[in-house]
Amino acid sequence: MTSVMWFRRDLRVGDNPALLHALDDGPTLPLFVLDPALWGPAGLPRQAYLVESLRSLGRDVPLSVVHGDPVSQVVKAAKEVGASSVHVAADHGPYGRQRDEAVAEALEEAGIAFARTGSPYAVGPGRVVNGSGDPYKVYTPFSKAWAEHGWRDPVDPPDDPHWRHLEDTVDLPDVTLPDGLTLPPAGEAAALERWHTFLDHIEGYDDDRDKMGVDGTSRMSTYLKWGEIHPRTMLADLAPLRSDGSRVYRKELAWREFYADVLDARPETAREYLRPEYARMPYIDPDSSDSHFDAWRRGRTGFPIVDAGMRQLRATGWMHNRLRMIVASFLVKDLHLEWQHGARHFMHWLVDGDLASNQHGWQWTAGSGTDASPFFRVFNPTTQGKKFDPSGGYIRQWVEELSDLDEVPDPHEPSDKVRDLVGYPAAVVDHKAERQDALDRWESIRD
Repeated sequence: MTSVMWFRRDLRVGDNPALLHALDDGPTLPLFVLDPALWGPAGLPRQAYLVESLRSLGRDVPLSVVHGDPVSQVVKAAKEVGASSVHVAADHGPYGRQRDEAVAEALEEAGIAFARTGSPYAVGPGRVVNGSGDPYKVYTPFSKAWAEHGWRDPVDPPDDPHWRHLEDTVDLPDVTLPDGLTLPPAGEAAALERWHTFLDHIEGYDDDRDKMGVDGTSRMSTYLKWGEIHPRTMLADLAPLRSDGSRVYRKELAWREFYADVLDARPETAREYLRPEYARMPYIDPDSSDSHFDAWRRGRTGFPIVDAGMRQLRATGWMHNRLRMIVASFLVKDLHLEWQHGARHFMHWLVDGDLASNQHGWQWTAGSGTDASPFFRVFNPTTQGKKFDPSGGYIRQWVEELSDLDEVPDPHEPSDKVRDLVGYPAAVVDHKAERQDALDRWESIRD
């Protein structure tokens, strides 16, 4: 008996039940398919990180990489090694679910079993439902039910595995990153190292997680995105901890699972409004002469905290979560652009670009998503900067023009004279006026 382990968003050996099930069936072919439908739309940061993660995985297992449509490539690989089964962790994304159904059908025609074991989540989407058997629409009751549901313990890595390999494989592509862009180290070992480092100071997470100039977040989102660590492993490490920081961090993991559950129940919301009435609100065309979309993308809006966040994104493929909310609010409510434009830009640049978390994080801020306090909450970027970056250190780090302490005494609100002196742009809009405009636009759809 021979099997195939088809890796996707589970690029690790430890705590991988699907891999163990594959090995239970016999010698196993570790397989990765470079799918043009996913590779093509991915931005360079995500492509480059994936390649490095696959190289890391390839040092732990003899990974065979093929290129093309998974429907044909998985069947072809399974036949080549004489496999009786193909094993995966279930994919609950809109594309992944359709792809897997097509692959399962093709395998069935070839007399090969298709086995789904686990998922990228502690509790698979669709498993946590309310008393009526429907998906939850609000985070708080979901998170309580999710915690009560519980999850399995982590599993050990395989012991004395026997591997198969393909004769014809492709080389991993070389990806050239834009100048100045650096990515975090990839792979399972890097994920575990980062996680254990964070656990050493998780007690301060509840106080530090919103402070932009402090290394107070876990930076685990990228590793979770690619399955280099499973949330079940993290939750097991968190279980004995009783600090406020560990409690709040568990809630953040629940947010990730909630958004996956929402997208599973409403797959169309990857592109469309969760609350359809918001599609009727008047927005500005990003290609129009009135649009400041390009200034937002380049970090040239003249609002220092917004520009710092957008420049950090371009330089690291990551952005602080508080900044994600600030720059999203600015795009939708100050620049009056639809959330999809910003979400698409994020998915292009974010190494941790997860469809469910990204799209529904944007909808939450845009007021059209699961937020119980919708559109009328408009972040004041200057106030937010002063509150969460009081020293201005974060702004000075990412906005080079404002980095000089002598020339720029207040990086939050540089004067017109200072802006001219250091070459920093004037504000593209008046926040107070645009806030009122945003509320007027919202009123227009409330009838």
